[in-house]
Amino acid sequence: MIRVIMGKKGTGKTKQMIDMINIHYQIRLVDSSEYDVANFTALKGFISGLHAGNYDITHIFIDSLTKIVPTDGYNDVEDFLNWLNNFGEKNGIKFTITISDEPDLAPEGIKQYF
Repeated sequence: MIRVIMGKKGTGKTKQMIDMINIHYQIRLVDSSEYDVANFTALKGFISGLHAGNYDITHIFIDSLTKIVPTDGYNDVEDFLNWLNNFGEKNGIKFTITISDEPDLAPEGIKQYF
């Protein structure tokens, strides 16, 4: 399952995500900027590696997806979200993702995850 939270900068997306996260000793923050995540292929490998090392992960939160992996359009984002949805269903992982942009500009392939 994927949930996308989309809105312009300053609309409270990160706060909404933090409110969803229960501060618990089992929660781990992984700063993707410390790793070479240059494109969606690398991000898929990063997420797959997280799961391989921690098979009991139940939820992954990704804040500012298009800042982690800059993109010119939403085709790559849609493909990534579809991959993520399949990966999550196969492995029992829920994903919550924020994207900074006007929700009305999102194509249907992204809106399906709102």
